[in-house]
Amino acid sequence: MTTLFDPLRIGDIELATRLVMAPLTRNRASPGQVPNPLMAQYYAQRANPATGAGLIVSEATQISPEAQGYLDTPGIYNTAQVAGWRLVTDAVHAQGGRIVAQLWHVGRISHMSLQPGGQAPVSSTARTASSKTFIAGGFADVSAPRALRTDEIAGVVAQYRHAALMAMEAGFDGVEVHGANGYLIEQFLRDSINDRTDLYGGSIENRCRFLLEVMQAVTGAIGGGRTGLRLSPVTPASGAGPDSDPQALYEYALAQLAPLKLAYLHVVEGATGGPRDIAPFDYAALRRKFHGAWMVNNGYDRAMALRAVAGGAADLVAFGKAFIANPDLGRRLREDAPLNALDATTLYGGGAVGYTSYPALAEPATA
Repeated sequence: MTTLFDPLRIGDIELATRLVMAPLTRNRASPGQVPNPLMAQYYAQRANPATGAGLIVSEATQISPEAQGYLDTPGIYNTAQVAGWRLVTDAVHAQGGRIVAQLWHVGRISHMSLQPGGQAPVSSTARTASSKTFIAGGFADVSAPRALRTDEIAGVVAQYRHAALMAMEAGFDGVEVHGANGYLIEQFLRDSINDRTDLYGGSIENRCRFLLEVMQAVTGAIGGGRTGLRLSPVTPASGAGPDSDPQALYEYALAQLAPLKLAYLHVVEGATGGPRDIAPFDYAALRRKFHGAWMVNNGYDRAMALRAVAGGAADLVAFGKAFIANPDLGRRLREDAPLNALDATTLYGGGAVGYTSYPALAEPATA
């Protein structure tokens, strides 16, 4: 019987276990959105597959200056950022781990204070999200966006391709395109947000066009075997209202993505960080449209994760907050050991406290 701790090959990437550290925004990048040695230490603590994760998905990482939506999040579009990420990937690989970069464009979930020249964020729409973001001084309402012109969209697609190439230069094992949680790709996908009348709006085919162009560009640059995708079919995160027919939307998208032979699909079941049953959705039917590895996420505990892999409902299981407070989560799950409590006051911003300061299990006493 397959277990959570068995090896797995996803596309071109060999994993020692099926336990995944989910992408977790922690807002600790240096000025210029550059990763730093503290971040390298944090990831290295969780990278040994014997005690930590079989695969780490990096915190969401913006593909351009315009893609940023939160204070002190890292980028992956210039040489300084590549050098910073190389510290991280080298540290992870030194522990025997694997890590992919999550490529992120927040779209309208941003604030003018974070945008180049104080400009409006871009989106599929000019309608403001009912959401907040994290800026200097704390949380604030997001700014009103402007809708991308049709002739600008190819440039954004090119930014995803460039970021994927930068990730390879930085030593990542692959990339995960962030198509979930109400950010730019989902702002095109959902008809509750997308009010366009051009080739990128209206029908399901048109609303999926941006996602498909992004994935074609990324896989064309680095290969499908090193590319994953994260989707959240029914989550209301970042002010994203429900699509009128999410089952049809996401099944169509996956059918169109099939020729790209993606390494994996990362699916948020239910509401990100909230109820798993927030809206009806047939994830098994969605899985039948996809032929790569199937990664599940959202509210999994040890028993659920073991059951999902053993029963074939998932190939990989991603844990988020549990990995923040437990650098040795893999060992704790193997041994059914108690977990450290999470300090929610240190999630966003700050230094080592609540970041690299969580203790691992004490080693067993030796005779």
